[in-house]
Amino acid sequence: MENTNNVIIKVKNLTKQYKDFLAVDDISFEVKKGEIFAFLGPNGAGKSTTIKMLTTLLQPSSGSIEINSYNTKTEKDEVRRSFGIVFQDQSVDEELTAWENMLFHATLYGISKKESKEKIEDLLKFVDLWDRKDTLLKKFSGGMKRRLEIARGLIHEPLILFLDEPTLGLDPQTRAKMWEHIMELNKTKQMTVFLTTHYIEEAEKMADRVAIIDKGKILVNSTTEDIKNKTQTKSLEEAFLSLTGREIRSENVSSLDRMRRFRK
Repeated sequence: MENTNNVIIKVKNLTKQYKDFLAVDDISFEVKKGEIFAFLGPNGAGKSTTIKMLTTLLQPSSGSIEINSYNTKTEKDEVRRSFGIVFQDQSVDEELTAWENMLFHATLYGISKKESKEKIEDLLKFVDLWDRKDTLLKKFSGGMKRRLEIARGLIHEPLILFLDEPTLGLDPQTRAKMWEHIMELNKTKQMTVFLTTHYIEEAEKMADRVAIIDKGKILVNSTTEDIKNKTQTKSLEEAFLSLTGREIRSENVSSLDRMRRFRK
């Protein structure tokens, strides 16, 4: 059944429990079609766990998720056809060319050879990599690989693009170019973008709405201006620090500390 309303992601009472560790704690939110939605939080807050559940890589302990009106538990194939994803960690094959990486992904989605050829050419031109289509990925810069991952994630024309730290480690010029591509897709294709990033200024500039999660709970879910007003701050970064604290965290330490608290 195709989505007939304006909500394309619907999360209700979502929880993920690992023995004594509660990674995601009964969260609910919705994302509208065509929105750029930023999902922010400190290390160990529950962002990656939530994205893994949204993209069917992880089974929830309880609660429900609908992607494009499909249930992630019972309609996984339909859900997966509805989205593309750019992971935080590199996922391209460096021993293949740009063209071969794209073709392999197209084959996984059952796209015909003729259609694949047309789509790959269009997408590589879109991300300014057409002239490097026959170059092995091990010769690409980090920014070029990221752009290829975006192109690859769009090969099946998804309605939603999940971006998990898409600009991590990129120089400002490459970050700006990447966002130029993403914003064009959002405007011309009405593609919904679900974003996690530690570059808070990116979320403030690009996102229609922002949710901030910490210790498995969503603290706030609103527009940037509303969040700044509620926290009486002048920037989203200041609001983020006001809500989550200024303590420096590492992924492993924060998770271990929280597990110890649950055992007490």
